[in-house]
Amino acid sequence: MIITKEQVLEALSNVEEPDLKKDLVTLNMIQNVHIDGKNISFSVILTTPACPLKAMIENACRNAITYFVSKEAVVHIDMTSKVTTQKNTGVPGVKNIIAVASGKGGVGKSTVAVNLALGLAKTGAKVGLIDADIYGPSIPIMFGLEGERPKAREVDGKSRIQPIEKYGIKLLSIGFFTDPNQPVPWRGPMVSTAVKQLFNDADWGELDYLVVDLPPGTGDIHITVTQTFPVTGAVIVTTPQNVALADAKKGIGMFMMNAINVPLLGIVENMSYFTPAELPENKYYIFGQGGGKKLAEQLEVPFLGEIPLVKSISESGDAGKPIVLDEDGILANAFVDMAKKVAQQVAICNANATNNKIVVNN
Repeated sequence: MIITKEQVLEALSNVEEPDLKKDLVTLNMIQNVHIDGKNISFSVILTTPACPLKAMIENACRNAITYFVSKEAVVHIDMTSKVTTQKNTGVPGVKNIIAVASGKGGVGKSTVAVNLALGLAKTGAKVGLIDADIYGPSIPIMFGLEGERPKAREVDGKSRIQPIEKYGIKLLSIGFFTDPNQPVPWRGPMVSTAVKQLFNDADWGELDYLVVDLPPGTGDIHITVTQTFPVTGAVIVTTPQNVALADAKKGIGMFMMNAINVPLLGIVENMSYFTPAELPENKYYIFGQGGGKKLAEQLEVPFLGEIPLVKSISESGDAGKPIVLDEDGILANAFVDMAKKVAQQVAICNANATNNKIVVNN
C-alpha cells in the first residue's frame, strides 16, 4: 500500500482543535508533511507554546493516522507553536497585550501578574512585563532589581529604553526611574504620559505576550492603556470576600464598556484557602469559598483557578524570586497551569476575532 499526502491530510481533518471547534487541516495547523514508505512525519502548529491540550491533540493525530491510513504506519509528530495575534497592538513586535487588573488593592494582583508573566515564559513564550502601577510600583522589589536603571540606545535613529531582562522576561517599571522612598505626586496627564512612554519609548523586540500590571480600581491609567493600545484581553484578580467581589465586578464592568470593550480572559481567585504546612491535605477557607468561581459563572467567563494563601508566595516575591520559579513546587505548578489557561483564552479570542483563521506574525 502506497501512503499519500492526501490520505494523511484527509485523516487529520478528523482531528478537531478542542477550543476552536474546527479541524486542524482547515485551521492550517498541519504543515511539513513527509512520507517515506510507512514513515509519516508532519508538524502540528499550536497557537501557543503554553497550550494545555498539547498531549491530547498529539494523541488524537496518532490515532487518526492509525485508524484512517494504516495500522502499520510509523508516525513522527513535531509539536511546535506560533503564537497568534488578531490586530496591531500599537507596540512594534508585540503580538498580544494582556492586562491584569483588580477592583481593589490588596488582593495580590501584582503577584498574579508577575507569576503569570514568568509562567508564560516557562512554557517557551517570549514575554515582557510592564508595571503600570505608577503610585505603587512593586516589580523592582519582586524581581530583586531595586536601584536598577534601564539603559538607552539608538534604534533606527531614535533613542529607546532597553527593558531590563531577568528570569527570561523583559521588564519596565516606573519604579526604575523614581526614588523608592519618595511618593509620586503626579496628576492624571503626567501619569498617562509616563505610562505611554513605557510602551512607546522602549525597545521591546519580538514578544508573544506583554503583560501589564495595572493599578487597583478603574482610573486614568486603565483608560489610557485600553484606549491607546489594542489590548487582547484582561485577567481579573479577586479574593473570595464579598467586598472584593463587588469591586471586581466594577473592574469587569469597565472593560465591558463600549468605549473600552476589552475581552475578559478570565478570573483568578487569589488567597482562596489556607493550608498549614503540617496539615497539607487540609484547606481552610478563611475568606469564604467559591466566590471567584461563582462570579465567573455569572458573567460566563473562564475561571482561571484558585491560588492558596501561603506564606512562601509573599516571601518569594519579597526576596526577588517569584514562586513560579520553583522548579518542582506545587504552587509553581498552580501558576503555570493558570498561565496556560490564559494563553488558551488568548488563542480563542484571536481566533474568534479573525473568524477562526489562524493569524501568525513571524
